[in-house]
Amino acid sequence: MNPINRIDTCFAALAGRKALIPFITAGDPHPNLTVALMHALVAGGADIIELGVPFSDPMADGPVIQRASERALVHGVGLRDVLGLVATFRQTNPTTPVVLMGYLNPVEAMGYTAFAQAAHAAGVDGLLTVDCPPEEADALSSTLLAHHLAPIFLIAPTTPPERIARIAQHARGYVYYVSLKGVTGAATLDVADVAHHVATIRQHIALPIGVGFGIRDGQTARQVGAVSDAVVIGSRLVQEIEAATPDTAAARLTALVADIRQALDAA
Repeated sequence: MNPINRIDTCFAALAGRKALIPFITAGDPHPNLTVALMHALVAGGADIIELGVPFSDPMADGPVIQRASERALVHGVGLRDVLGLVATFRQTNPTTPVVLMGYLNPVEAMGYTAFAQAAHAAGVDGLLTVDCPPEEADALSSTLLAHHLAPIFLIAPTTPPERIARIAQHARGYVYYVSLKGVTGAATLDVADVAHHVATIRQHIALPIGVGFGIRDGQTARQVGAVSDAVVIGSRLVQEIEAATPDTAAARLTALVADIRQALDAA
């Protein structure tokens, strides 16, 4: 499969290292801080950034990320604002892949082609819409690919093999295995179960497999990294932002990400 953007280049350059993919919500706690927080993630060792698009009904997210969306929405942060933040980030970081993560409604409201054009121009590399199933993804996926954007899909513990095979037809960049049933921020992680499901996914999908939900520290990241290609961490970072002041948030994110990066590299 030919590389389409920075995501493919990033995984190719890892050469066996595990990718670290942190998530934060754009506009949380204030849009003026988002770009600095993105740079803080990179300083800590992030390979790819997942940037949440605030949404009023984030049904796949737990209370921590729901509150982050609410804080961002108070400041009126919408999809076009998020693209503007990515464009600002790109002024000083042309290489770190950025994936937008959110819900389909804002993209549909903007229009697939208009979104894809604007996202590519801003420097976005991929889109993960948690409520767009592969059965309904043809139009969106083809539009994204035409503009060098990777359609990224979630795979759940309950996803049957035939549906994984269908996802494989659309997915580019990487796939995101949700390690737990339920919403983001859940606490119990069964690494043996994760390993079993990742092995099943590998039978159908050649892309890198990232694992998220339930990863909270270096220890769990190291365990998951041993059976996957990438580790995604979100709620724990958003909690760090929530507990910090605007002056300390960036440093606290860098320290936490660096700790997880060190654990991954030591595995």
